[in-house]
Amino acid sequence: MVNVTVTLAPLTTENAPAFWQLAFSDPKAQWLQWNGPYFHDRLPDRETFLTEIAPQKFIGNSSRQVIWEGDRMVGIVSYDYEDGALQRWLDFGIVIYQPTNWQRGLGKQALTLWIDWLWQHTDLPHIGLTTWSGNVRMCRLAESLGLKQEARVRQVRYWQGQYWDSVKYGCLRDEWQG
Repeated sequence: MVNVTVTLAPLTTENAPAFWQLAFSDPKAQWLQWNGPYFHDRLPDRETFLTEIAPQKFIGNSSRQVIWEGDRMVGIVSYDYEDGALQRWLDFGIVIYQPTNWQRGLGKQALTLWIDWLWQHTDLPHIGLTTWSGNVRMCRLAESLGLKQEARVRQVRYWQGQYWDSVKYGCLRDEWQG
């Protein structure tokens, strides 16, 4: 694993075209096989992303921050509230878009920064992430960060002709800071 420096920052208008290219230009991108593929989400076209999605959901939005390795965008971290407007149940996620950037330590660095940021900007006692049993790398990453497997809902994610488990990881503020 190479020692790299990762930073996080909200997307800017200037960086939006390059982010679309990185994240959404390839409808057969490998990251789509791991990031909830059972949802069959469609990638936005460039125009829709730049004129509608980016301004509404990404640009300047602290809940979605671009992962930078030096001056290169490599992925995104995000969070949403499972309980909507109540904002008491936060679930976060990460995507590193290019396979050449996988297993280089970028995800661990980015999630460490992201979890620290989440604790600083919320008063919540618990945060977590949800993945699926087929995404073994994400499960290992969560565990390497000290997150605990809190739930496993068996055989509820259907992908490529088989059922997979939904897996929830989390940690308490005291555990992270301790």
